[in-house]
Amino acid sequence: MFLGPGLAFTAVFVAVPVLLVLSYTVFDRGRFGGVEYDFTLDNFTRAFEPTFRKVLVSSLGIAAAATAIALAIGYPVAYAIAKLPERWRSLVLVLIVIPFWTNFLIRTYAWIVLLNTQGVLNDALVGLGLVDERIDLLYTRGAVVAGLVYVYLPLMILPIYASVARLERELPEASADLGGSRFATFVRVTFPLSLPGVVTGCIFVFVPSLGNFVVPELLGGGKTVMVGNLVRDQFLKARDWPFGATLALIMVVLLVALFALQSVVSRRFSVEAGR
Repeated sequence: MFLGPGLAFTAVFVAVPVLLVLSYTVFDRGRFGGVEYDFTLDNFTRAFEPTFRKVLVSSLGIAAAATAIALAIGYPVAYAIAKLPERWRSLVLVLIVIPFWTNFLIRTYAWIVLLNTQGVLNDALVGLGLVDERIDLLYTRGAVVAGLVYVYLPLMILPIYASVARLERELPEASADLGGSRFATFVRVTFPLSLPGVVTGCIFVFVPSLGNFVVPELLGGGKTVMVGNLVRDQFLKARDWPFGATLALIMVVLLVALFALQSVVSRRFSVEAGR
């Protein structure tokens, strides 16, 4: 009875629209846009043509780079927060999620101010004498990666923090009693036990990074095209709904595969913890 309203809402506003979009993948584009209900598999063949395959590979590379950098930054931060006294943890966690209280576009536009040729970062580099001339930081792939890391970094920190904070404090002491150094304890005890949080954080960063089209549009200046931009353009500009739905289906399949990986890691962790 209590699950009914939530399940009904999910079915009507999530499941039905998704199934409707996915059903478009096997139809043709109308002459003036829309859908012609003639069965075809050409959309799938077209999705893996060199042009679109290149965009997909590039998108995977950018999303993977953003995820790796977010992990390199997020894990030490999450670990440090977990080691703080109880009274400070809540305050620091609130500071971590404060950016989510600001409009997404405003936060992205702030990076334009920072990375602009006449922006704050270039002023600092020139003022410190690190560069002789102002450099192009904006409208590059690096700017897109930096924007994605900034936007989704909290989604990496929070699940890792949850995993590290749940670890029993006696484990490092037991490792030290057995002659393990701090580094050995981290490599052999802390990190393996926090792996479910790491996998969850990586998925939380990778998936939205792959589908993001605002950051590549604003910080990439249209030079960096990702799958999210293609999906948007097919629906809103080219009015090729079937092909846009096919690209969306590829992303959904990838999403399901990643969550399956997360489930396997979590199940394996639970089994080993039970031993």
